[in-house]
Amino acid sequence: MTPPKRILFIMSDTGGGHRAAAEAIRDALIAKHGAEAIDAPFLDGFRVSRFPMNYMPEFYPWIVNHSKASWGLGYKLSNSKRRAAFFSATMYLTNGDRFRKFFRAQRFDVVVSVHSVLTRPTLRALRSLEQRPPYITVVTDLVSTHHFWYDRRTERCLVPTQAAYERGLASGLKPEQLRVTGLPVHPRFTQALRGKAAARAELDWTGDAPIVLMVAGGDGMGPLYETAQAIDALGLNCQLAIIAGKNAALKARLEAASWQLPTRIYGFVRNMPTLMEAADILVTKAGPATITEAAIAGLPMILFDAIPGQEEGNVTYVVDNRAGEYAPSPSLVAETVRRWLAEGPQALAERAARARAIANPNAVWDIADEIWAWADHAPIINPRRQRRRSDSVRRR
Repeated sequence: MTPPKRILFIMSDTGGGHRAAAEAIRDALIAKHGAEAIDAPFLDGFRVSRFPMNYMPEFYPWIVNHSKASWGLGYKLSNSKRRAAFFSATMYLTNGDRFRKFFRAQRFDVVVSVHSVLTRPTLRALRSLEQRPPYITVVTDLVSTHHFWYDRRTERCLVPTQAAYERGLASGLKPEQLRVTGLPVHPRFTQALRGKAAARAELDWTGDAPIVLMVAGGDGMGPLYETAQAIDALGLNCQLAIIAGKNAALKARLEAASWQLPTRIYGFVRNMPTLMEAADILVTKAGPATITEAAIAGLPMILFDAIPGQEEGNVTYVVDNRAGEYAPSPSLVAETVRRWLAEGPQALAERAARARAIANPNAVWDIADEIWAWADHAPIINPRRQRRRSDSVRRR
């Protein structure tokens, strides 16, 4: 019996997008080749790091919610070739022994990074071995990609947009190392799309008034409550569906509020394809996964917030492609919803078509095929390590 391909995913639960991307690719591989053919563990590179980096999954939501300016400053200060190399080297100096120990203890056919900060240190640890598996980077930021993503020693770098491709070239990668694939979205997302009428029936959403879906990531970040209240205050001919995610305090606050519009409030959901397909307008922060899913569902977007640095380019991408608008305050979002509704259903349909035009629903399958092909590749010899070993033998 042929042993399963061992495919390691380097990720972290700093935001939901990294794990979601890894799960999407893994499950696409399983769908194509069978569960018995795949052994695909995840490594949270921050969890195996030393203090304080091992607490980054807890720190990240707090920083983004309460200290966005500091986050943006740090992002921009580190986002050059030289500084990215310095910070990556510092992380490796602090945690390289732990990464090396992990890789010496296990064998993998291919290693896939879906996290920018972890890409360079983990690849450096692999290069300390005499031979290593191929290393693939799957960039999960949409447009504003950090230099952390791009290591010239990676075998393949799969990027979601042409802007990310150009950034890779500017960072020193060769054209043959790069490929524009789109952002990976779980196969079940597209498989769950069955048409607006079927989606509304499944959700028991009644009435003919347009539905405004409001989301702010799995952690319910940003001024979602204030934005919903601003829309409600206008008394428009629409309905609201608000996703609070894992933010229990936000959900409780929404449920305690008074609403003049028909309003449905949800916590963490697993039927986002159905919710997006049933809606007419999406109000959201500029997260790459949400934008990509909305495009596949043909759902035009009003972006109310963006994480400084990594999500700023997402706003430009959506606006330039006329798939949505940017309205960075509750009152501006409410006014944009009012204007879109006043334009009528035909204008909404045209916006939906433009959103669908930037989608690449086959991205996850293309990425899975690349990874599977590299899993058949022979181990990569590290000449420097072999030379050191040969020198050591000669000295004896």
